[in-house]
Amino acid sequence: MVISQSQYYISPEEYLEGEKVSEIKHEYIDGQVYAMAGASDGHVTVVGNLFVLLRNHLRGGGCRVYILDMKAQIDTINRYFYPDVMVTCDTRDKEFEYFKCYPCLVVEVLSESTEGYDRGKKFASYRHLQSLKEYVLISPDTMSVECFRRNEEGHWVLYPYEKGEEVHLASVDFRCAIAAIYEDVSLVEDNTF
Repeated sequence: MVISQSQYYISPEEYLEGEKVSEIKHEYIDGQVYAMAGASDGHVTVVGNLFVLLRNHLRGGGCRVYILDMKAQIDTINRYFYPDVMVTCDTRDKEFEYFKCYPCLVVEVLSESTEGYDRGKKFASYRHLQSLKEYVLISPDTMSVECFRRNEEGHWVLYPYEKGEEVHLASVDFRCAIAAIYEDVSLVEDNTF
């Protein structure tokens, strides 16, 4: 979540060096840094659950899963973000210690203050990653997983998953019951119907 912005231009190199010693995380957008706020219990639990599920699924293969503290670099538009969960299967990413350039899967867990940004400008930024096959948005308090998958024509198609369904992340050939992602999360009852 964005909580403050700097007032002067910072180079990508300055940003990366500063993040190594900073007590708080910052996202980087074209020379400006934005401090990130903490997350709710549900947010952190969903991220942890998905990390464990993906890590167990990918173990022993060529893919790596990262959470919270690993940056995604979008070099073509001068951006660095901290996805909640990110998977890269590209061996070129092994040479980067503090960020990854070629993720195939990016997951953001939503919050009230960042939902519009995650769905809009952040998703638009992530679409500049040619390696990205899926962008996933997860509600932290209702069973709702929205998977945006790039098709053969390069268009993004929505695959929504709700209570009782199996989530499929084709980029890493992963399937699980949606309930597994929400294990130990206190959910809000949806009485809108």
